Amino acid sequence: MATDTKEVKAIARYIRMSPFKVRRVLDQIRGRSYREALIILEFMPYRACEPVLKLLRSAAANAEHNAGLDRAQLVITQAFADQGPVLKRFQPRAQGRAYQIRKPTCHITVAVAVGDTV
Repeated sequence: MATDTKEVKAIARYIRMSPFKVRRVLDQIRGRSYREALIILEFMPYRACEPVLKLLRSAAANAEHNAGLDRAQLVITQAFADQGPVLKRFQPRAQGRAYQIRKPTCHITVAVAVGDTV
């Protein structure tokens, strides 16, 4: 069964969210089918679900239009979040001091391929 397993991916860059918070969402959908992942993301209470859901739909659209794959057979093969640049801001504090605030960003990657299990 050495069929060509074409993997299609989508990348969302510079998402204004900590990669640590995004990873806990990605851990829940990695290895699952496309439809199952959609249901999980729809009902999870985290703010990180919104960009991940949008990205998953984009990866499925890429697979359908660019590679001719069927959405119903897609499985999430890779899902990871890398750290992006950190935006550094300052907030005034007591006695003329400046307090640094770090606003993290992340790059999210989701890859899908046709899975054998249904």
